[in-house]
Amino acid sequence: MELENIVANTVYLKAREGGGDSNKGKSKKWKKILQFPHISQCLDIQKKIDVRYSYVVDQQPIGRLLFRQFCEHLHPEYHTYNIFLDSIEQYELECDENRSDLAQTVYKRYLQRDAIEAVDVLNAEVVERCKEKLTAASKDVFDDCSSAVKAFLEGEPFHLFLESMYFHRYLQWKWLESQPVTHKTFRMYRVLGKGGFGEVCACQVRATGKMYACKKLEKKRIKKRKGEAMVLIEKQILQRINSKFVVSLAYAYETKDALCLVLTIMNGGDLKFHIYNMGGDPGFELNRARFYSAEVLCGLQHLHAQGIVYRDCKPENILLDDTGHVRISDLGLAVEIPEGDMVRGRVGTVGYMAPEVIDNDKYTFSPDWFSFGCLIYEMIEGQAPFRARKEKVKREEVDRRVKEDTENYSHKFSDEAMSLCQQLLKKSPKTRLGCQCGRQGAREVKQHDFFSCLNWKRLEAGMCDPPFVPDPHAVYAKDVLDIEQFSTVKGVNLDATDDTFYTKFNTGSVSIPWQTEMIETECFKELNHFGQNSARTPDLVLDAPPEPESTGCFPFRRKKKLTARMRPVPIHVDSTPPPPPPTILDTSIPNTAATTPRNANAVQVSPDSTVTTTNTSMSVPVTSTTATSNPSGTSVTVSSAGSGGIAVNSVS
Repeated sequence: MELENIVANTVYLKAREGGGDSNKGKSKKWKKILQFPHISQCLDIQKKIDVRYSYVVDQQPIGRLLFRQFCEHLHPEYHTYNIFLDSIEQYELECDENRSDLAQTVYKRYLQRDAIEAVDVLNAEVVERCKEKLTAASKDVFDDCSSAVKAFLEGEPFHLFLESMYFHRYLQWKWLESQPVTHKTFRMYRVLGKGGFGEVCACQVRATGKMYACKKLEKKRIKKRKGEAMVLIEKQILQRINSKFVVSLAYAYETKDALCLVLTIMNGGDLKFHIYNMGGDPGFELNRARFYSAEVLCGLQHLHAQGIVYRDCKPENILLDDTGHVRISDLGLAVEIPEGDMVRGRVGTVGYMAPEVIDNDKYTFSPDWFSFGCLIYEMIEGQAPFRARKEKVKREEVDRRVKEDTENYSHKFSDEAMSLCQQLLKKSPKTRLGCQCGRQGAREVKQHDFFSCLNWKRLEAGMCDPPFVPDPHAVYAKDVLDIEQFSTVKGVNLDATDDTFYTKFNTGSVSIPWQTEMIETECFKELNHFGQNSARTPDLVLDAPPEPESTGCFPFRRKKKLTARMRPVPIHVDSTPPPPPPTILDTSIPNTAATTPRNANAVQVSPDSTVTTTNTSMSVPVTSTTATSNPSGTSVTVSSAGSGGIAVNSVS
């Protein structure tokens, strides 16, 4: 039994570290898997996607790189404008003490009339306004200049790009992105935990070597619990969010028996483990609590900006990645609130639910700010504000404390930390910090004195060093044999009426995470080549003549045929004017979200005192920590996982 667990951990660790060869976990046939199709097979994609500058360049990672290659190689004058935009971005991320000098450098290099690299598309009025702001060195000094340069690039430069081979290469990447995703796309590794509808395991993309967490949702279990709407809403919300501070959805696909969500894998553990199980007194020192609070705040800001209320902010759902940055996970209770509307639903975790949730009143985003206050309090104090750790108390008593009692503050709190918690834990949403600005409540919270020492631009860009970095040579999950298996679902049959739901779920790759994966794993760098002197490669030549057959010395030898994707297809010229740009299909939530509302009033109390609706969230309560060693000598610490993504705790 122990040997089986050691083998599973060792194989998983080896995969996570990139394998034992130079391919870094990629399949030996990865170039064949990602072989570009002939461009003639990709032209129809242009009619189905958004081809505006604001999408292709500003939102699509590969589109941005290809547009910049186009400017650099074919139009150096446009490339100067891109470098100018990079300089503005660097200025905005610079430390306060260095920003004034950098502002002068940028101005002299690009905006002075006699500058060698002068940006000549800006009128005198814009430049003069920028010059007046230089001494203040505020973050918005170059905002007008940036907007004007982008407006220029959206015009003739971008239209030339749309006619170039670089845009055709972009269409080839979009073709690869749109290919069906199946279980054969991944290698599966050890089970890491259990979700509400099935197990969660580690997986690796064969073509790139990228590691993810695969949450499997058993079809029969979903149907038995009537969880189709909730599964679909969670999937759509995950697909919509693209944030450094929220667990991302990379792929969604189906097998014969399950629906699968492929999510960011988090190897650093959940905050609950780090608060209570790292030795010494529970809790964090103030700087560490401030760092995690700030990154969670950025995650809540991104969710609220999309009209999504989280409703389950607690330490178990905040996960650390390999480098020590945190992300919000487990969006099983999240729900979208249309502009101007309110929702009602007694959902969340006992001790973290706001008074208005307990009373089943209508609300918008106020519950998240109350739960956020509970999170900060627990990180500093080392226990939740309304319930001591392992305290045996009825749910009704905890609810009474939340509604009536005032939390106590020890010497661990600074004046600023205590002030922040007091304002976030106000009983009434009308006086609670962050609740007066709707979707923009995070701006109000960011201005509190507790966060005054932070450079928000640098933090949002991931440029602030985490206070703690997890051990990369550790696997944190229960032993493979200790993870309880699901019982067989009986009395449920799948039929054709379920296919509509499966079709809505089985959407394959999610655009931005997929493109980011191609860039991070260097697949883009290795595949994105053109001919000499910026000439088209054969796969990009629209009217390429068929290659002559080579008889060679052995006419009887079997002829090598072109693969289906490399074979040119006839190009149909459409004389009708092109349609207006369609909406963005790969980042928006389908209309089905409006027709499958969540039953917000359904309440279920789980054994760990979590009040939830039936959902796909992974629930793996922390129960034990064991240490093993593998044959290679690597120390493997195994403990329970958190929820949502995959939680990896620290080495004992």
